[in-house]
Amino acid sequence: MILLFLLVAYGLAWLSALPLWLGGGLADPSFGPLVGLMMFTPALGVLAVWAVRRTPFRVWARETGLTLGERRGRTIGLFFATWAAVPLVVYGTLAMTAALGLVSLDLGRLSLFTATMRATGVPLPGDPHAALLVQLAVSTLLLPVLNLVPMLGEEWGWRGWLLPKLVASRGVFAGLVLSGVIWGLWHAPATALGYNYPSLGPWAALLFVGFCVPAGMLFGWLRLRTGSVWPAVIGHAALNPAASLALMLGDAAAPPNTVVAGVTGLAGWAVLAVLAALLFRRWPVRQEQPAG
Repeated sequence: MILLFLLVAYGLAWLSALPLWLGGGLADPSFGPLVGLMMFTPALGVLAVWAVRRTPFRVWARETGLTLGERRGRTIGLFFATWAAVPLVVYGTLAMTAALGLVSLDLGRLSLFTATMRATGVPLPGDPHAALLVQLAVSTLLLPVLNLVPMLGEEWGWRGWLLPKLVASRGVFAGLVLSGVIWGLWHAPATALGYNYPSLGPWAALLFVGFCVPAGMLFGWLRLRTGSVWPAVIGHAALNPAASLALMLGDAAAPPNTVVAGVTGLAGWAVLAVLAALLFRRWPVRQEQPAG
């Protein structure tokens, strides 16, 4: 069943991104919509397995984390705690990389933020700090809600169905690492074009796996701790806009090197790995039985 899931998730992801490879790559106007379409392919993989298994959907929903788990209060609490914690981790990582001299911030003039907004056609007031506050509010409060559906498209596949399957057969640590590698390589239709690490070109696809393993451990802890996929969904939904906005706080004269700076850079991997180790040590999770 894992092979069927991966064939659907990977195959449809590459099919979704094919116009980018035949067209303008990252600069293609259809990049955003096509990547958004790609996010639903893991969920389609889950549905393909369900169609073969023919499990009653209520049972399938519980096994794959669509419900709130056995302890709903814990799940709801971790949902909102994750929503609040993710931006703190993202901006805290940026501050750490700045303190280490790995990125130059321009909090006074907001030169990179201003240049990015103007390049995208967003009108700015006289004081760019007012626009930044609006963007912070939008990226923290609104965009995670809007991202819930596409992030469910990913998380239902990776953490909802695949992770418990791998953990049951290989153990918690190996299952988490393997699921992170699979999740990272699935991004290759976009990352091999240089997405996230433009300076690396196709090598960006391999580097992104290094981020997905510790990030997947954190999302995996949420899934295994609650029996629900929803805390991981909101974590993923909050991560993407916060990570993008954080890098805009850099200096336009010396833009951040995304290979090392920010939560998706090397420094970020270390922060996420430490957080994952602390969570698993303080609140261990049990080995799940396979779902379907």
